Amino acid sequence: MTSLLPRGAGKRVAVIGGGIIGLGIAWEAMQRGHRVTVFDPAPASGATHAAAGMLAPVSELHYQEEHLLTLTLESARRYPAMMSRLDPTDQTTGYRRTQTIAVGADSADRQALADLKRAQLAEGLDVEDMTTRQARIEEPLLGPGLSSAFRIPGDHQVDPRALAEVLLTAVRERGSLVESRVSSLAYDDDRARVCGVVLADGTRVSADETVIANGLQSPGIEDLPQGLSLPVRPVYGDVLRLRVPPHLRPLLTATIRGVIHGRAVYLVPRDDGSIVVGATQREGGTTGISAGGVYELLRDAQTIVPAVAELEFDEAVCRARPGTPDNAPLLGRPAGVEGLICATGFFRHGVLLMPVAASISNDLIDGQPADPAFRAFLPDRFPGDRP
Repeated sequence: MTSLLPRGAGKRVAVIGGGIIGLGIAWEAMQRGHRVTVFDPAPASGATHAAAGMLAPVSELHYQEEHLLTLTLESARRYPAMMSRLDPTDQTTGYRRTQTIAVGADSADRQALADLKRAQLAEGLDVEDMTTRQARIEEPLLGPGLSSAFRIPGDHQVDPRALAEVLLTAVRERGSLVESRVSSLAYDDDRARVCGVVLADGTRVSADETVIANGLQSPGIEDLPQGLSLPVRPVYGDVLRLRVPPHLRPLLTATIRGVIHGRAVYLVPRDDGSIVVGATQREGGTTGISAGGVYELLRDAQTIVPAVAELEFDEAVCRARPGTPDNAPLLGRPAGVEGLICATGFFRHGVLLMPVAASISNDLIDGQPADPAFRAFLPDRFPGDRP
């Protein structure tokens, strides 16, 4: 087999997928002294390219997804230390420790936010009451039509595009990036162990550990171990980027998450003076940018901050996020399969869960036992996945 992996000590690690998850796993593996190659024909161009980058385990809590809290809270806890190792100044990754403020418009929105806050408090999460007057003191450009507000001090943000570029640079400098598609896994002679990958042109690349981290493309990898499927589906969303003119800066200092007449919308301020607005969510239907989705996002964002009407329209993008049957990731080593780790299906939480996914995957690469706290996310947990 061909070896495209860098020379040196440590294990040879092949990471399939150059999105935020694959790049984070690759970076952590290099930190631990392993030789890493990332395979992706278009790195950081999928869901990572569209993601808003909210590190929001509290405000992202959804009903019937409470099982994710252990993972999301742990990953959010790890973010500051990882960012300090990766970028001590926070200037190139856009990591910001600013708070999140949740707001609602009408009485039904106020009730929905109150119900969500009760659920968050019941889980022991940090949520603080604030009046709409207090919210406007802190964010003067909030609109007059808001009926409720509360503060989530522990929900922060990062710029996924900037973070991905920092990680890509590290991979190029210290590892290897191959912009080719992986078509299948490779095995040893008796198929007892995954021992690398086969590229689309037939090139076979050997590795001690192979990590599947290519999101929606992961089910298309041929020759998965017998009985293992990766049930990942596309969930599309529209995201806008707006440019704030100098006379309106800063438009916002905190991330604003709103419920506007029952519809969710968020506004995320960036260091470069832009605002990210999102996100619609749909399964089926159009796979491109939805005109109706763009209209709703702009209308609801303008309800929260009327000055949105004065911003410059920079970009609208649509990407599919990789959902699973329970909207939780497929993360860990499949039972009875050596040399293979899965880290896919992160749905809305890919950016948030990157540090913990990197840690779990690299602990397995290092030969450490799987943490029992995360067994609920094993990639072969769905009935029928194994014979």
